[in-house]
Amino acid sequence: MRLNAKKTWSQHQLAAKLRAEHGAQQGLLSFERRRLLIDAAKTALAAALCWGLALRLGLHDGYWGSISAIIVLQSNVGATVTASRDRVLGTLLGAALGFACSVFGVLPWNFIVAVLLAVIVSGLLGWRNSSRLACVTIAIIMLVPSHGPRWQLPLDRVVEVFLGIVVALLVSTLVLPDRARVWLRDGLAQEFLVLGEFFEAILKGFRSDPSANLLALREDAQARIRANGKLLEAARNEPSGPGWREGLSMLSQFGHSLFDALAALEFAVKDSHEDRFAQQLEPALTHLANDIHSGFNFIAACIHRWQFQKAAEGINLEQDITDLESRMDAVRHTGIGFSQAEILRAYAVQLHLKQIARMLRAARMETREVPVASSSSNVFNSASLVCPRKSKVSDPTVMPVCSTWPVTK
Repeated sequence: MRLNAKKTWSQHQLAAKLRAEHGAQQGLLSFERRRLLIDAAKTALAAALCWGLALRLGLHDGYWGSISAIIVLQSNVGATVTASRDRVLGTLLGAALGFACSVFGVLPWNFIVAVLLAVIVSGLLGWRNSSRLACVTIAIIMLVPSHGPRWQLPLDRVVEVFLGIVVALLVSTLVLPDRARVWLRDGLAQEFLVLGEFFEAILKGFRSDPSANLLALREDAQARIRANGKLLEAARNEPSGPGWREGLSMLSQFGHSLFDALAALEFAVKDSHEDRFAQQLEPALTHLANDIHSGFNFIAACIHRWQFQKAAEGINLEQDITDLESRMDAVRHTGIGFSQAEILRAYAVQLHLKQIARMLRAARMETREVPVASSSSNVFNSASLVCPRKSKVSDPTVMPVCSTWPVTK
């Protein structure tokens, strides 16, 4: 089955643009290398600031502030906030348990009890990412020799960690900030493009030989979904206006559901190269498949521009579904001349196609109801100004305003 997807020149351009941004770029100052240099400079700046402030404040072990800043400073603001939260919780819990257990008992038993309690309490409170940090803090407090009152080392440890975290958050937020939500927006656009390619490769194996790059596209789609899941967790910790979290989360969920539907479609077309019953469903079957493939590209374009109000010209998925159902009814009486297996495969394929088509339509319809999606894209555009991979809405070569995807109730 050959797809003749109705891509406009701008959709081709969008696909090329996103893939070029995502791929390994060549040259001395490629995008990934520039980003690496920025991350290195910000990490060095945070570590140096912590060390200088610790000396100014007269902290005994000020290097722990630099260590904390280096550990929590991540590639984007949201991930830095997440790492900072985990380290704060772990340090507070470890300092409290380390001090309490150092007062009672002797080494090594009180140390063993403190570590045991740290892991248990972290698990019960849902702080699993903080449990190891709590244990490290306990080890420093209880095993490192110190002079002075028992409370001095836990207090110094907490102050130093807080200093490192505050500096890391300030550097991440104020110095060339990199927003996880901007990366997630482009990542979701790329995800829908790859899902469209995966869909095309699956249907290439319907009534013909399987596509040679089917496995590679499946792995690429899974990798993008996993990467976007991590970005979504980081983006949830970034401050911003209301509504955008719901929109990004919704699109991420649709991506997961569409991949599951495509996996089911892949299984449905297996061993269909000799089927003849499905040929009677033409041209309705191919029309629906073509519009679905165009729909993946269209959703990617809308995510990239963050505009879901207007629809795509020439795509009418509900009409395609109606035409295919009518064609199925018209050829049902001819099923007696074909094997049961190929009839079942044809029915399974058309059911999966209808499910995928309706999920694509729902992805646009439901996302446009989110307040930030229906009002403007300023939430993303303001962040894009500081992102090396920024998207200028005013640039007509990126993507024209989406238009006319018929809305049916």
